[in-house]
Amino acid sequence: MVEKADALSVVTIGENPVKLWGLAPGERVGRIARAAGCAPVGTVPDAAAILSNAAFAWDPAWFGNIAGRPGTVLTLGGVPALAHAADAGQTARIAQAMAAGVPLADAAGFDVVAYEDGPTIENKQLRKRETPFLMALTPASLRPIERASYFGAYKGVTDILTKYLWPEWALVLTRICAKLGVTPNMVTVVGAVFCVAATALFAYGHYWLGMALGLFFMVLDTVDGKLARCTITSSALGNVLDHGMDLVHPPFWWWFWATGLAYWGLALDPATFWAVQAAIMIGYVVQRLIEGAFIALFDGIHIHVWERFDSLFRLVTARRNPNMVILFGAVVFQRPDIGIVAVAWWTALCCLVHAVRLVQAMVRKAAGKPVRSWLADPA
Repeated sequence: MVEKADALSVVTIGENPVKLWGLAPGERVGRIARAAGCAPVGTVPDAAAILSNAAFAWDPAWFGNIAGRPGTVLTLGGVPALAHAADAGQTARIAQAMAAGVPLADAAGFDVVAYEDGPTIENKQLRKRETPFLMALTPASLRPIERASYFGAYKGVTDILTKYLWPEWALVLTRICAKLGVTPNMVTVVGAVFCVAATALFAYGHYWLGMALGLFFMVLDTVDGKLARCTITSSALGNVLDHGMDLVHPPFWWWFWATGLAYWGLALDPATFWAVQAAIMIGYVVQRLIEGAFIALFDGIHIHVWERFDSLFRLVTARRNPNMVILFGAVVFQRPDIGIVAVAWWTALCCLVHAVRLVQAMVRKAAGKPVRSWLADPA
């Protein structure tokens, strides 16, 4: 993020009536700029600046990449789409090309990045390396751009349900919310109601209905984040609400799932009940501590993006969604008691795997070898 005292001016060149996620090009670029600590302006400044061509739509990841690289010009079909001019002279040259919709007359002094060459960048926040989208913004391309924007906001490393089952459902809901002006925080609040309702249903052994409401909550838990990223409306309050809910509710689900077994005549004996809860609760906390320790010890690298194995293991590691797959299978076979016991064993095993990976990384670092994310290397 750019400090306000050194805030770069950001200007959108040209006009375009097509709105992406309900936002005109200038409004969208302005939101992206402000989120990065830059200053959107209405006229071309006589100074260094970031310039965006209104004829194109691009992933916000490009802005972060360009902001740290003065003199860089991202082009599509040779025409500048997004650029960071290092001085007033470069600003004027880029603005002229963008306004005319033509390639730079003179590329001397510029680092021209052609989108057609497939340049990749690492998105640490979303745990992935990719070529973010860049497309001409027209009425005909709007739906494909929305789709590209939505999937561009998806984490590359996450659980199996979020990665493979939710996306299409959540895309439809995200489009509806954007069209109706529903904010991400509104989605989070509605999801919280489903979450609490599911917890209460688990407590009374109503597992099928509880899982149905839990499913709605889990999908909405994806929608709020995607809506915030697509409409550039992320906020500190939204992050607290979203991540706070994610952190707090899982232990309650597993506890009340276990107490609800009494309504099925499958109550666990006291020793088993407490052993199961201890394994799940302690394992849950320890896994979170291991993740935090890894980030602190290895320059902000998340344990799930260290090596390919870690990213693959994240698909099934003992978090809420994979655990719910286990419980769903158990209820199908009318044995929710076996399901919660299986979750306890799986939590313990995953905790052990993460502990081993942390130790392995520490040993590697002690040996003087680098510990870096496999996503940091171009494919």
